Amino acid sequence: MNNAQDGLWRRGHVISMVAVTMVALVVEPSPVLGQENAAEDLLKFKTALVNADPALADWNPSTEPCTGNTGNWEGVLCYNGYVWGLQLDNMGLQGQIDVDALAGLQSLRTISLTENNFQGPMPDWRKVPTLTSLYLSGNQFSGRIPDDAFNGMDFLKKVYLSNNKFSGPIPSSLASPRMVEVGLDNNQFSGGIPPFSADNIMVFDVSGNQLQGPIPPSLRKLDPSSFEGNSALCEGPTCEPSPDMEPNIHPLTPTKAFPSKRKGLSPATIAIIILSSLLALFLILLLLLLCCRWNLDDDVESPRHMMMMRSEMVSPYSERRSPMTLGASPQQQATKLSFVSNDRQKFDLQDLMRASAEVLGSGSFGASYKAVLVDGEALVVKRFKQMTNLTKDDFHDHMKRLASLKHPNLLPLVAYLYRKEEKLLVFDFVTNNSLGKHLHDDGKRPEEWPKPLNWRCRLKAIKGTVRGLAYLHAELPALDAPHGHLKSSNVLLDSNYNALLMDYALSPVVNPAQVSQALVAYKCPEYAMSGQTSKKSDVWCLGILILETLTGKAVDKHLGQGCQYGAELARWVKGIVEEANAKGAVGVFDKDMEASAEAETEMEKLLQIGIRCCQEELDKRLDMAEALKRIEQLQE
Repeated sequence: MNNAQDGLWRRGHVISMVAVTMVALVVEPSPVLGQENAAEDLLKFKTALVNADPALADWNPSTEPCTGNTGNWEGVLCYNGYVWGLQLDNMGLQGQIDVDALAGLQSLRTISLTENNFQGPMPDWRKVPTLTSLYLSGNQFSGRIPDDAFNGMDFLKKVYLSNNKFSGPIPSSLASPRMVEVGLDNNQFSGGIPPFSADNIMVFDVSGNQLQGPIPPSLRKLDPSSFEGNSALCEGPTCEPSPDMEPNIHPLTPTKAFPSKRKGLSPATIAIIILSSLLALFLILLLLLLCCRWNLDDDVESPRHMMMMRSEMVSPYSERRSPMTLGASPQQQATKLSFVSNDRQKFDLQDLMRASAEVLGSGSFGASYKAVLVDGEALVVKRFKQMTNLTKDDFHDHMKRLASLKHPNLLPLVAYLYRKEEKLLVFDFVTNNSLGKHLHDDGKRPEEWPKPLNWRCRLKAIKGTVRGLAYLHAELPALDAPHGHLKSSNVLLDSNYNALLMDYALSPVVNPAQVSQALVAYKCPEYAMSGQTSKKSDVWCLGILILETLTGKAVDKHLGQGCQYGAELARWVKGIVEEANAKGAVGVFDKDMEASAEAETEMEKLLQIGIRCCQEELDKRLDMAEALKRIEQLQE
């Protein structure tokens, strides 16, 4: 399974929240009756399952499933005292899915049963017409899905059926204009792709099936990897439906115009055929040589060669020129770096190709490289493949906007390269690495690093982070989440442990279909609830960062590519709060901070600020100004 497929496969493990505004569309039962029915219906649902215990051992009549927004039963997600979601992933469950029992849950909006052992045909989910999200990936479901399987499910937006054994055509009822995310990869679907509307589609994957015929025009702008592994799929003006999708066309029977018996070929005809074949062979060889030449040129431009090839490489661009040289050919201009500041010493793409290179890692956007130029200058080159929908002018305009941002806690952009297929951003290399590396070194701490970060360094990093965030919010008021991608690996530390934020303000240039998968702010509760981010989405990211910094507990696996907001991240926060309540705040702090008794008081204050920043309800969450004010008051 390739990385793209693996990322979409992992998306089947997580669950999205329901839009709060939709709750009003359903008649709510009275609180007492609703909760009594919920317990009864869930226990009936559990009875039909195999291997339900011990995973669902706490499903019993002695407690209510929900208390406010807190689920008291394992895997039960709650809102205002009602069951709105079930997340029963990776529990080894088998047996029957009693959809009739679930139909009694009037507020149920999302179901996730991924990575279990359910078998047989697709259950009749039409009995739960209020569902907005359905996750069934990683089971053993099989057989043909009825074409009307999703009729009447007017709120359904997200369906993941990946890694099952479904066969037959993709049901046309799934191609609703309301659909936002569709994962059907690694099944045995055949036939054509229904005409999905790409207006709202953010995730779409039908790779690894047996689909045939043309890709619908509405979907051709999506990532080509979404269609890989279907050898009979095609696109373009010459693409025709597969013979299996239309009546068989039988060979022509012999007629007078096409006699069934052939006469022997004359020597002249044979000579002409031989000469024509030789000429065709020559033309093919010439074409192959030209293709090789074009591929060489493309390789010169590719980041892989830019990082790995050395000065002995011969190319049409080996002559050193200023990146802003006018009058260059379009092909040459495509390899020219654009610098955001005129007072910066210039270098060109050839300098980067000659540089010693080191792969730093691969994140949500792509690979990052460290390049050390001949003169010793160290740079970081980041490669982005999720910006292909952007025009050149729009990309240049946004880079100029980023260049205008000046703050001591922002890592400034040095240069960038625009290519249709991908974009490169160049930054100065920061020697002290990221806050995340210091918090989670996994025993691989470089010798030049000091012992683990103490309280003073951690508070300094948090203060620098919130100052940089506040500046972005003031300078970019039009963006819902001005940073949008705050996490510990994007907080770099200089030699004095001052924070430098990177990967900020990228949401306007990331492809809409990939922005929710790539950026951390889109994994916040409000995006899962309403499909919208807000200024407080950055505050939510800040709260997660604060808790991670104080406790030393890693959270990256919940924020990586393909992960959305789910109960597992809520439990991560809840677990810290419960541990603090049980042991006292000191009990959750990272022992490596080695703080004094006086410092522990300030640490407790920061812990409470982090918890306030992580509130799921927006009106209970701090805003950026208040978070800044409270953090600035803390003493080292």
